Amino acid sequence: MDLLDPSLQRYLDLGGIFVFAISGALLAVRKNFDVFGIAVLAFATGLGGGIFRDLVIGAVPAAFSDPGYFLTPLVTTVTVIFLHPELGRIDRAVQVFDAAGLGFFCVVGTVKAYEYGLGTVGSAALGLATAAGGGVVRDVLANEVPSLLRRDREIYAVPAIVGASAVALLLRFDALDNWTMAAAALTAFVIRLLALRFNWRAPRAWSRGTPTAPDPSG
Repeated sequence: MDLLDPSLQRYLDLGGIFVFAISGALLAVRKNFDVFGIAVLAFATGLGGGIFRDLVIGAVPAAFSDPGYFLTPLVTTVTVIFLHPELGRIDRAVQVFDAAGLGFFCVVGTVKAYEYGLGTVGSAALGLATAAGGGVVRDVLANEVPSLLRRDREIYAVPAIVGASAVALLLRFDALDNWTMAAAALTAFVIRLLALRFNWRAPRAWSRGTPTAPDPSG
C-alpha cells in the first residue's frame, strides 16, 4: 500500500537530503576537512538516516536506485565548497531548513516503515532514526559527541519523537491523510524552532543530592 504518493515522497526526501547535507558539509568546512571530507560528511548527513531505515525494513536504499538521491548531496558539496562563507553567514537560515528536514524525515520515515509491516512503536522508532540518524553519523565521523546526546545543545530528538509518534498513532487509528501528516511535520518543525529560539534543553537525571562522605582520617 502507498500511504504517501511516491512522487511527493521523493520530493520530500530530496528536500530533506539537501538541507541535511548542507549542515554536514558546513561542519566539514569548520573542521578544515579537504574536498573529499566535505563530500563524505555531506553524503553521510543527507543519506545516513534513510539508508539505515531502508536496511532495517529490507528495502533497497533509494540512494542506490535513484540518481537524484546521489546527485543532491553532490550538488550540495560543490555549493558549499564555493559558497561556504555566504552559507556560514546565514547559519540561522540553515538551522530553519534543518528543522524543516527534521519534520519531513520523521514523517516520511514513519510512513515508509509502516508500509513495510512494522507496528506502531517500530514505525515511530524508525521515523526518529530517519530524521536524526544522518546527524549522528556526521558527528561521529567528525569526532564529536552527537548533538542529540549533548546537554549544551537545544533539543533535537524530542521534536522528531513527537512528529514520528503522532504519525504512528494516526496510522494506528486510520486517521492519516495529507492534512494530518502535514500537521505532524509542522509540529516537529515548530518544536525544533522554539527550542532554537528559547534554548530548550532536555532534562538531566534527577538527583536528590549526594550525602556527605565520611572523613577517612576519622
